[in-house]
Amino acid sequence: MARVLIVDDERPLRRLLKGVLEDAGHEVLEAAGVSVAREVLTSAVVDVVVTDQRMPDGSGVELLSFAHELDSSLPVVMMTAYASVDLAVEVMRAGAFDFIAKPFQPEVVRSCIKRAAEQARLQRDNQRLSGEIRQLRTSDLIGESRGMLAVKAQIQKVAPTRATVLIHGETGTGKELVARAIHDGSPRATAPFIAVNCAALAETLLESELFGHEKGAFTGADRARSGLFEAADGGTLFLDEAGDMPPSLQSRLLRVLMDGRFSRVGSNHERRVDVRVIVASHRDLLQAVRDGRFREDLYYRLAVFTISLPALRDRCEDIEAVAEALLVKIRRELATEARRLSSEALTALKRYAFPGNVRELRNILERAAILADGEDIMASHLALGGAQGESPERGGTPDGLAAALLQGMLGEGGRKGALEEIERAVVVRALVDAGGVQAEAARRLGMSKSDFFYRVQKYGL
Repeated sequence: MARVLIVDDERPLRRLLKGVLEDAGHEVLEAAGVSVAREVLTSAVVDVVVTDQRMPDGSGVELLSFAHELDSSLPVVMMTAYASVDLAVEVMRAGAFDFIAKPFQPEVVRSCIKRAAEQARLQRDNQRLSGEIRQLRTSDLIGESRGMLAVKAQIQKVAPTRATVLIHGETGTGKELVARAIHDGSPRATAPFIAVNCAALAETLLESELFGHEKGAFTGADRARSGLFEAADGGTLFLDEAGDMPPSLQSRLLRVLMDGRFSRVGSNHERRVDVRVIVASHRDLLQAVRDGRFREDLYYRLAVFTISLPALRDRCEDIEAVAEALLVKIRRELATEARRLSSEALTALKRYAFPGNVRELRNILERAAILADGEDIMASHLALGGAQGESPERGGTPDGLAAALLQGMLGEGGRKGALEEIERAVVVRALVDAGGVQAEAARRLGMSKSDFFYRVQKYGL
């Protein structure tokens, strides 16, 4: 049952109300006025407040405001002998849970306090679960390297604010995990978190997905549909690979960020939302601005607070902890026996460059967990570098780079040309390996299709 604080300057009424509530199993605290009630609220945990509206040292509305400053979820029930429609409207607008007129009926009071106590319990359970989820999300960011500790510190600083966040990192580094951790550490934690990959949808589909559409807006639009901005109202919208967003959508996104207004596809009616936007990209958006592929004004709206995720190869000391955490998840999902890394397997992983980062490590471990016969995962179970068993080690050099170094192309005057030759060679090799299919070549390189196509055009392939 609940702990209820009764606030009324009339002692007989307090005694009567106390008896009614104690008979229902509640614990009751008493206060003869607003000043005493303030002291009780600051020193004791209370589930429900029942207060008179008019008292010698203040009003019930003043006490309600004070109570909500301490705990916005605390239910406050207002009582008065001067009941009127205007007064009821006033106290309900002020945030009161309910309104009871004197003289009260015991069954009405019991029912009201029961509902208020249930609401208080649900809200506190929700806060507790949100805290557990927040801790869970943060724990998904595994690693104690300098780079990861810096990322966690940045999340702690920016999460409670309303700031837009730009997360930069290679494919597979865990950008969505960071976005979720920011959301879960914010005042929006109980509101929706919605993620969309901007590189995975065509321009028209992405526009409709983000902003919604009206019936008849385009072929196949047989009914009106709300978009992700509306679905995320009050919460967070995570735009992954935002650098691949086409120019027409970049301007629409800028408008929403500026004033929270947008219209559905096929509609002139403006809607307003309160959405925190977090964006991520695997490529340098500032360079995309210089190249004319990304709006400069949008970039500075997005990059209010920037978090750069280190690649897995740059935090070698975290590989063991990350691998062990992934193996726990893999065992649960595959319903396999416990697996552990042998020392030789761990050494091999620490020497590997991980072009696909944590996502690639998970795939490697999942395959190894299936292949392993006993508890130990051996180095022979690891497919490092793909199915062919290629194992690019940390610090190794691709063929094109080795050739460039041998030819002395990286001298003072040739750095840019050398890097372009290396990039062109990598793109050509990916196309050859993928049988000329650009989408497959892009996937193998961990690029978006539009990013890869840009390079195909750039080098005239």
